[in-house]
Amino acid sequence: MTATALSDTSNLFLIGYRGTGKTAVAQVLARRLGWEAVDADEVLEQRHGRTIAQIFATEGERGFRQKEESLLAELCQGKQRVIATGGGVILRPVNQERMGAAGRCIWLTADAATLWERLQKDRATLHRRPNLTVGGLAEIEELLRVREPLYRSCADWIVDTKGRTAEEVAEIIAKKLQIAD
Repeated sequence: MTATALSDTSNLFLIGYRGTGKTAVAQVLARRLGWEAVDADEVLEQRHGRTIAQIFATEGERGFRQKEESLLAELCQGKQRVIATGGGVILRPVNQERMGAAGRCIWLTADAATLWERLQKDRATLHRRPNLTVGGLAEIEELLRVREPLYRSCADWIVDTKGRTAEEVAEIIAKKLQIAD
């Protein structure tokens, strides 16, 4: 599939909880499309010279979400990008609206136990990201319960990543894009 199979002004937004594979899938899918892969959390950390956990510690969740919203507005102005969003980007209605207007949203999912297992293996992520509630599996279950309706309302498509590699997930998305266009 080529990038011309999609609108020249479209972006693809990968949404979902941390550990669903958004960054890895974005890299594979962008290569396949000949587009740019963007990890929104990574850009935010580089721009502000601090980890997300550090931003949360000094500015709270509200300060972080404002930075995230501003960055997303900027990213939505680009085109032909596969953007791995932060897991909570969907918490602000303005972000949902912007992503919907700037491209397609693909919700990457996995069950709480799978996410917990993946996050345990990725120690760097645990140090860079703050606990938002109590931490651990209980936090994942609670946040999935709260966020699921928001992810669902944003999603053009849903792809379960459990037991799949980034390449397999990218292939599923690419096939959906071919059918849709």
